[in-house]
Amino acid sequence: MRTYNKIMLYFWLVVAIVVFLFITFKSVTDGAQKWAPYYVFVGTALLMFFVKRWMMKRMEKHLDYLEEKNNK
Repeated sequence: MRTYNKIMLYFWLVVAIVVFLFITFKSVTDGAQKWAPYYVFVGTALLMFFVKRWMMKRMEKHLDYLEEKNNK
């Protein structure tokens, strides 16, 4: 499960970077007025990245707590 979580963590980061580059390129070529609203997708992908990272750290601390509790 940790491998899956790591893959999905970096998936969201890669999606954010690729979408950012694509939208920036299209904004330069076609005009910013048309493509500016699509930066919402970049923000959403970055939000998913940070939430996933936060939840992974939170779960790791919880598992450490449970392991410590069981060892006592």
